[in-house]
Amino acid sequence: MTFERINPPPLAAPRGFNHAVVTDRRRTVYLAGQTALDRSGTIVGDDIATQFEQALLNLLQALTAAGGSGDDLASVTIYIVDMDAYQARSREIGTIWRRLVGTEYPAVAGIGVARLWDADALIEIQGIAVLD
Repeated sequence: MTFERINPPPLAAPRGFNHAVVTDRRRTVYLAGQTALDRSGTIVGDDIATQFEQALLNLLQALTAAGGSGDDLASVTIYIVDMDAYQARSREIGTIWRRLVGTEYPAVAGIGVARLWDADALIEIQGIAVLD
């Protein structure tokens, strides 16, 4: 079973995401939003890239515990407090993604928000994974 990544020619070429992902897999894992909390419940890092890395690591930990891996991510939503900072560090964030997950991207949405549950959090990552 595989993912089919769909990027129709009439849409702008994607960078760091795919427009649609189709799969015939059966087990779906809904991953709660993860911020840059460490094990003690403290936000790690004071910049968007550092917090992105910790939040992604947290998401991947939850996914691994459910029996999956980054390759199984079909959809990711990223909630971003400072969109300008995110865009300014997008190359670094992309490098973090490729190091932790790989070169394939799921369907991704980036949503600007005024704040997150924890006032020190700059980013929150939520996902849906589909496992064999």
